[in-house]
Amino acid sequence: MSENNNVQLNKNEPIRILHCVAGIGRGGYETYIMNLYRNIDRTKVQFDFLYSFGGVYRKEIEALGGRLYRIPFITEKGPFVYTASVRKFFKEHPEYKIVHSHMDKFSGLIMREAKRAGVPVRISHSHSVANAGLMIYRLVKNFYGIMIEPNCTHRFACSREAGQWLFGKDRSDVTVVKNGINLANFTPEDTRDRDKFTISCVGRLAPEKNHTFLLDVFSKVYEKRPCAQLVLAGAGEEQHNLEQKAKALGISGAVEFMGDCDNVYDVLHKSDVMCLPSLFEGLGIVFIEAQACGVKCVASDRVPQEARVSDDILFLPIEKGAEYWAEQILALDVTEKKDNHQSIRDRGYDIKEVAERVQEFYIEKYSACGEK
Repeated sequence: MSENNNVQLNKNEPIRILHCVAGIGRGGYETYIMNLYRNIDRTKVQFDFLYSFGGVYRKEIEALGGRLYRIPFITEKGPFVYTASVRKFFKEHPEYKIVHSHMDKFSGLIMREAKRAGVPVRISHSHSVANAGLMIYRLVKNFYGIMIEPNCTHRFACSREAGQWLFGKDRSDVTVVKNGINLANFTPEDTRDRDKFTISCVGRLAPEKNHTFLLDVFSKVYEKRPCAQLVLAGAGEEQHNLEQKAKALGISGAVEFMGDCDNVYDVLHKSDVMCLPSLFEGLGIVFIEAQACGVKCVASDRVPQEARVSDDILFLPIEKGAEYWAEQILALDVTEKKDNHQSIRDRGYDIKEVAERVQEFYIEKYSACGEK
């Protein structure tokens, strides 16, 4: 079940926090956790991961000193094996005093099993505002979601809306933990090709990101500005369908599928506009990153307003249609890239400050457990 032998902590080691995630790929909340991990004082706090699906962050986690424990996900082996695996893990690893789960409604099972195992600090962290997947999958998630309320001790969310979705609109004890970014990477550097009009989209190629609508929008832009190009940074199950649609629209030559990419800032530095018409987002950290690079952003109005950290973002209704979106994109003034860093700091999205606050929380709660 695990990739590590049982290791009993001693007082000379850093506090070890168990992060429970579905996978360790380059998704939104995974990126947030890694940003946090890189910026905490790892002589004081270390991150370990209980996960099911592999990904690009595995080697970095190991290099930073993290431990990885893999269990089969519910979609691989079914709910009984998944539940038994979670229960067995906590039985074999009584050393964890703080469990931080990022699995939206699936966090309910993590919270319940952690409570049964006597884990004193159990954090449920919301990163979404909607259930994705087929009806049966959503029903299963809702079942697990009921377990959060009686079993978690702390409630975190990446935005107010994300907190309301997972924990209820009337809760007053939800802590919004900002999805901070490393501002040193996301600077208003301008490496654009001035002979082109580059629209980028950074995000998994998944239905909720609504790339199919983006292709419709781009085809309208391309009609009016043949120098336009669309760069899609991200991988996912929708890639084949999107490639086929781009071909059908006659824009294949102007659309680049980059796949998984670890240099998002380079993509943004080369962009005139970053457009992501998501059907839903917990926050949309890429909008924070893009504004840090001084890139004009166009988002659907289903993205939380907390993503507005400057004047460089425009929220549009999907219902207005592709032609309207294209007109709004072409009307943007992309002459210069502004420095929005102070505005982003003022709104609490500097990862160094976020990491410091989260680290203090871990240490305080760990100390309250009676550990030295």
